[in-house]
Amino acid sequence: MTSFTRRHLAGGAVGLAALAAPHVARGETRRWRMVTSWPKRLPGPGMSAERIAERIAALSGGRLQITVHAAGELVPAFEVLDAVGGGVAEMGHTAAFYWQGKQPAAAFYTTVPFGLTPAEHVAWVEAGGGQALWDEVYAPFGVKPFMGGNTGVCMGGWFRAPLGGLSALRGLKVRALGLGGEVYRRLGATPQTTAPADILVSLQSGVLDGAEFVGPGTDIALGLYRVAPHYYGPGFNKPNGTGECLVSLSAWKGLDADLKAIVAHACATEAGYALSEMERLNAEALAALIERHKVKLESFPAEIVEAARVQAVDVLAGIASQNTLARKVHDSYTGFRDRVAPWSRVSIRAVLEARGA
Repeated sequence: MTSFTRRHLAGGAVGLAALAAPHVARGETRRWRMVTSWPKRLPGPGMSAERIAERIAALSGGRLQITVHAAGELVPAFEVLDAVGGGVAEMGHTAAFYWQGKQPAAAFYTTVPFGLTPAEHVAWVEAGGGQALWDEVYAPFGVKPFMGGNTGVCMGGWFRAPLGGLSALRGLKVRALGLGGEVYRRLGATPQTTAPADILVSLQSGVLDGAEFVGPGTDIALGLYRVAPHYYGPGFNKPNGTGECLVSLSAWKGLDADLKAIVAHACATEAGYALSEMERLNAEALAALIERHKVKLESFPAEIVEAARVQAVDVLAGIASQNTLARKVHDSYTGFRDRVAPWSRVSIRAVLEARGA
């Protein structure tokens, strides 16, 4: 058992493990495969996938063993949803906004331009009706979704050349996914859906002029700073970074109640732990990028942010108009954002302003 596993078997986890104990004697073992959208053990989402598998094995007393596969080992990065729903693998770890072409409402479950922050997003999913709608969105694809990690507030992106203003975006080929990608398109850029493992090579070759991925703690591992030294914020395009863990509905229905509880618990624990870890990693990586690698940390020109905010409203309205379920998710999400915003202003924003950072 790894030191990580020992640290995370306290409290409720021990209770869940105890539930599984009577079954271990029968020698029952299930072996599942988890396909992911990430390079092997990528800091952030790649490690979230590994930790979820470790927790499930430990909490189940070995009854449920999961082998994690990096993007491309069994299926390409952007085929995880179909692979899990189609029975190629029992689990997947990915990001919901990859599936907006299949169901527009899916994008709300990763991040929305100018949308909910990580804490607000968790509140919406867990306590604001978001999970029930998420289950409804994914049921036709044969999977059950869980929050399975979070990379926190993201950055705006890496660019090979500085952005002098809104006109500088016109014609740029930018790796930008989800609804943020559509905002970039409306600002004149050409969004690209480049898989994470291919971003660096695409920047080096000039196939991409810029790329957004996650935040410093993950971006540094891809080495994007080597060829695109201009690092822009704020991440208006991705203010949150929820990773999702998918379970095949047929496999899920075949689990005993205690194993279902273990899977759900492992995902929920990772959603919280990953956000905490990324706060640390992002802070450390940002310092390394600036001090060691001489990255130029820059702010988007005000006219880009202002134009993006206007376009984001229209993008969300367009998603809501596509089908009834998309409208339900849109209304739930934006309604929650409107209700929580006054509190966020007098709590988090006010505290940050008060402490001067």
